[in-house]
Amino acid sequence: MAAFHLETDRLILRDWQERDWEPCFALTNTPAVMRWLGGVLDAEGMRRQRERLEAYNAEHGHTFWVLLRKDDGGHLSGELIGFCGLKKANQQGAPIGDFEIGWRLREDAWGRGYAREAAQAALALAFERFSAPHVIALTVEGNEPSWGLMCRLGMKRRRDLDFASDEFDPETGRIIVYSIDRDEWRAIG
Repeated sequence: MAAFHLETDRLILRDWQERDWEPCFALTNTPAVMRWLGGVLDAEGMRRQRERLEAYNAEHGHTFWVLLRKDDGGHLSGELIGFCGLKKANQQGAPIGDFEIGWRLREDAWGRGYAREAAQAALALAFERFSAPHVIALTVEGNEPSWGLMCRLGMKRRRDLDFASDEFDPETGRIIVYSIDRDEWRAIG
């Protein structure tokens, strides 16, 4: 399989390299970033997450790819800022097997439009390269920045697909689902 590499105006999404893992966890496995994701991971949790991301790519040809800021002199120029991409939904209660988009960015990259830019590129891949009929995104109600981005991407809340899980938000015990299909995505243009 050819190495994955995609560039947007300001970003690079690419396959993981050995040198990416340590800085990615150092920058994104923080209380602020992990607040709605089950909390800071211990060493075993980081190992399992890495294995899952590598397995998604091996099994499906896509994953949550490493996300870098282009080395162009802009904010965080040349730095790793997190990850973004696609996987097949596999969480208990979720619409298993559906294309799922996800992202996680370091805190000092928030509010700059990086997540949206990367997610728009990932949606294009889902529909154009992987022929997804629709794409879902999962979060918790308290994570307003995440579901706000889902709305800005043209995704719509799918209460009928919400499911019970206290993995990320023990207070509500719910995961909320957003979705966009190919025709909705094309209409956004």
